[in-house]
Amino acid sequence: MTSAAYVDELRTLGLAAGLDAVGVASAEPFSAARRALIERKAAGLHGALHFTYGNPERATDPTRALPGARALVVGARSYRRHAHRPRAGRPLARVASYAWADHYTPLRDALGHVARKLEADGWRARVLADDNALVDRAAAARAGLGWYGKNTNVLLPGRGSWFVLGSVITDAPLPAAAERVADGCGSCRRCLPACPTGALVAPGVLDARRCLAALVQAPGPFPVELRVALGDRLYGCDDCQDVCPPNRLGDRAEPPPPAGDGAGPWVPVLEVLSLSDDELLARFGRWYIPRREPRYLRRNALVVLGNVGDGSDPDVAAALRRAVVDADPLVRAHALWAADRLGRADLVDEGLAHERDPSVLADVRAWARSPLPAAEAGR
Repeated sequence: MTSAAYVDELRTLGLAAGLDAVGVASAEPFSAARRALIERKAAGLHGALHFTYGNPERATDPTRALPGARALVVGARSYRRHAHRPRAGRPLARVASYAWADHYTPLRDALGHVARKLEADGWRARVLADDNALVDRAAAARAGLGWYGKNTNVLLPGRGSWFVLGSVITDAPLPAAAERVADGCGSCRRCLPACPTGALVAPGVLDARRCLAALVQAPGPFPVELRVALGDRLYGCDDCQDVCPPNRLGDRAEPPPPAGDGAGPWVPVLEVLSLSDDELLARFGRWYIPRREPRYLRRNALVVLGNVGDGSDPDVAAALRRAVVDADPLVRAHALWAADRLGRADLVDEGLAHERDPSVLADVRAWARSPLPAAEAGR
């Protein structure tokens, strides 16, 4: 029951349940991944990211999640979909492909079929996906599913990187993949200059302090110097994957299916700014939102509005007028920036007329083209 034939049975089960690729890796500690996490954390490259950086020792040792673990059955599930950009009209915010819909629930369900088979045969098993208890990409590479790309993603041969990853940790002594996938990037470096903020500081090395996908999930103000670079992105960033030749070739070989009716590749910015906390969490609660506080979605939306909005649009002006006097200083600070960027000095003046919060005034000082009046500057 721990032969190659049994692994093939598990693989067939996983594929039938919705996985696109299945491999097996040993449950030995991921020593190289641990060293990389510790070194990059020491260098500050993790920024505000917690995830596997929070406890590298745990995330790189599968036996912490399942004592006595011997193997990992690693699965990949494609999230690549195609969606047309809506016609020009109201300001829209872009959402990264993996977040258009919930892809992790079907991934966990598929892995669950594998786990239940193992349990039925007398072994212990635990499903982990999008969990800080395991370094998913390291597991996928060890299981022979793909190679580490220069953009830090795992790329599957002939199919690219548009996959969510997860594992079943088990104490079954399953035979691991005979060999890993060789590097397929070669001399290609297209992803590095394609990053809008230069966050890929070296092949396979990401500075999360500059990564837009990380910053939209980080607490605190959005860095002033990177707000314009955010463009129309409300959540996530696909740029380093969009330019990747294996991804482009994979799309040509097997065109992605259309996004379903429930997918959300584009979100109306003004709608985000009009929804209540409960409404925002009901609609976007499956995303990672710092501390589950919807204020960070409003923060992102205001930066996007400053980049794509029209200051002469009455609806845009009305949304900014409400936001510059919002009860939340984080919202006010980003609304003032957006108003200034859209040429609405009148709304900036309205907001600053009664502003007393030091954090808001400090934010304004960071981007203001001229010094604040003495009264505001001294507050």
